[in-house]
Amino acid sequence: MRAQRGPVPWAAVTRGALAAGPLLLAALLAGRASLGVVAAIAAMLAGINDRPGSRRTSVRRIGVPALAGAVGLLVGSYAGAHLGAFALTLVLTGLGLVGGGISAIGPVASGTGTQLLVTSAVGAGMPLPDPVWQTVPAFLAGAGWLLALRLLLPTPVSRTGDPRAGRGRGPYRPDSRFAPRPDKRSDPRPDPRPEPRPGPRPDVRLDFRFDGERAAVAEVYEAVAALLDAAGTEHAGARRAALTAALDHAQDALAGPRLRRHPSSAAERRLHAQYAAALPLGEAATALAWAERTVPKRAAEGPRRLAAAVRGNSLAGPLPAPARTDPALRALDAALLHAAEVFDRGRAPDLHTRRRSVAALVRTVLGAGGREYALRAGLCFGAAVATAQALHHGHWYGAHQHWYWLPATAVFLVKPDLGPLVSRVLCRAAGTVLGALLFAGSAAVLPRPEGLVVLVAVCGALVPVAARHFAAQTTVVTVLVLALVMVGGEPQASAGRIGETLLACAIVLIVGHLPVPGQRGGGVRARIDAADAAAHAYLVHVLGESDDRAARWTLRREAYRTLAEARAAIARAAAELPALARHSAGADEVAAVLERLIDTTTACAVHLDDTGRLTPRHTERLAALRDELATRRGRVGRSRTLA
Repeated sequence: MRAQRGPVPWAAVTRGALAAGPLLLAALLAGRASLGVVAAIAAMLAGINDRPGSRRTSVRRIGVPALAGAVGLLVGSYAGAHLGAFALTLVLTGLGLVGGGISAIGPVASGTGTQLLVTSAVGAGMPLPDPVWQTVPAFLAGAGWLLALRLLLPTPVSRTGDPRAGRGRGPYRPDSRFAPRPDKRSDPRPDPRPEPRPGPRPDVRLDFRFDGERAAVAEVYEAVAALLDAAGTEHAGARRAALTAALDHAQDALAGPRLRRHPSSAAERRLHAQYAAALPLGEAATALAWAERTVPKRAAEGPRRLAAAVRGNSLAGPLPAPARTDPALRALDAALLHAAEVFDRGRAPDLHTRRRSVAALVRTVLGAGGREYALRAGLCFGAAVATAQALHHGHWYGAHQHWYWLPATAVFLVKPDLGPLVSRVLCRAAGTVLGALLFAGSAAVLPRPEGLVVLVAVCGALVPVAARHFAAQTTVVTVLVLALVMVGGEPQASAGRIGETLLACAIVLIVGHLPVPGQRGGGVRARIDAADAAAHAYLVHVLGESDDRAARWTLRREAYRTLAEARAAIARAAAELPALARHSAGADEVAAVLERLIDTTTACAVHLDDTGRLTPRHTERLAALRDELATRRGRVGRSRTLA
C-alpha cells in the first residue's frame, strides 16, 4: 500500500505529454477521431511500460507488449463482430489462459500477457467504425510513436553530464595515500610521497544513446562500495541484495536487442567491459561480507571512483589499494587492478548471461507456476467477460454500449505478479472512484474536444509519476480513458464505470480465492525450484575447482538472479489473504538458506582461487546448510537435497 519514492522522471513525463495528446489532436485535425482514440490508447499502454532503464531495454519492454496488444485487438475485434455471447466468452477465456500462462516467464512476458487481454477486451467490447485493417496499424503507430520518443529524445543527464565524473588519465596507479609499500604490503602507514596531480577534467557531454547503460553500470560499482561499507554489520545482507538488483538491472540494460550480435561501437564495447570488470569486485565484496568482518573505509573508495568514471565516461585514474591481509582482500585488490586496466583499454567480453531455450520457456508456461497463473487469470477474465455480456445483452448499460471496462479492469486486478490481490482491489476501487469523479467535474466545464485533448495530454504526462502507486495510476488512467472514449463519441460514463469497477473487484476477490485444480502456491514453488537448481549448479562448478571463471560468474549471476525472483514471489504471496498465503508458508525460510548457501559458495570460490583448498569453516558451513536445506525444503514442495 506504500508509494514508491524517488525523483520525478522528467524525461518520461515529457514523453508522456508528447504521446497520447498530440496523437489525438492530429487525428482530430485529420477527421479520424476513432483512429486517434486507438492510437492514444496504445500510447497510454506503452507509457505504463515505459520504465527507467536503457533505451535498448525499452525496445523489448515497450515493443513486445505492443505487438501482443495488436494481436489481442485483432482477435477481439473479429470475435466481437462475428461470435455470439457464449462463443465469445469461451474464446476470451481461452485467451485469458494463454495470457496468464505466459506471464510466468518474466516481467516483459507479464506485460505482454496483460496487454494481450486488455486489448482483446477493448476490441470486442468497444466496436469502432473503422475496419480492423486500419485500427490495428493505428494501435501499432501509437505505441511506436512513444517508443520513438524513448529512443530519440535525450535525457537531462545525457546533456549536462555528471559532476561526479572521475578525473585522471592513464592506467591503474594505486593512490599514494593508501598504497602499501612493496616489501610490507600490510603496512597501513601512508606513503610520504606526494599524491599525483589528477589530469584535466574529462568532457562530460555524453553520448545520450548509452546514458541508461552508463547509469546502470555505475550503480553496480556504487552497490559494491556500499556492500564493502556494510561488511561486518547487520546491514550486509540488505546491501548484498541491493548489489544483486543492480547487477540484474545492468545486465538487462546491456543485453537488450541490437542490430548486430556483438557491440558495434567503442563506447558500447567499453561499457560491456566495465560491467564485466565489476563481477570479480562483487565476488570479493560478497566474500568479505560472508566473513563477517569489517574492512577499512578506504576499501570502498576504489569502487566509488570507478562508478564516477563510468558516469563521466572517463579513465579510472589513481585508485586506493586495500591491504592484502587475507584471501578476500587480495581478491579485492586484484579485481581493482583488473578493473582499472579495463577502464583504460577495455574490450567487450561476454555479459555472463545465457538465453533460455524455447523448450525451457514452454516448460515454464506449462509448469506448476504457469498453470496457476493461467487458471487464476483465465477464470477471472472469463467470469468478467460473461458478466459483462449478460449486462450488455440485458440492456443494463442503457446508452453506453461499450462493455470492455469490466473485463479490462479484471485483468489489471488478477495478475498474480502485479502485487497482492486484496491491496490491488482496494487501490483500484479507490482510484477509479476518484478518477471518475475528477473526470465528471472536468467534463462539465472543459470545452469539447479541445479541453479533452488537453486533459489527455496532462494525464499522459502524469502516468510515469502516478506509476509509483497503483491507486494513483488508476486515477490518472481512469481520467485519460474516459476522456478518450468521450472524444470517440461515447456519452459521459463516470457513474457506470464506478459500478463496473466495483463489480470487477467483487468478481476477482471471489474467483481469485476459489479452490482450483492442482496444488496452490505453484508459482512460489517453481521459483524456489529454479533458485535451488541454480545454486546447485554454481556449487558443483566451484567445488569442481574449474579454471573457467567466465562460466563461474555466469552461474553466480543465475543463482543470485533466480533467488531474487523467488524472494519477490514469496513477498507477494505472503501479503495475500491467509487463504492464499498459507500455500507458500515456509518458502521464505528456504530462500534464506539458499541465500546463505550461495554466499558461502562465493566465499569458497574466492578462497580456492587464493589458496587452492577450503578451510574447515567453509566445509562445515556447507554441510550445515545442506542439512538445513534438506529439512526445510519439504515444507513448501517436494524434497530435494543438494549433493
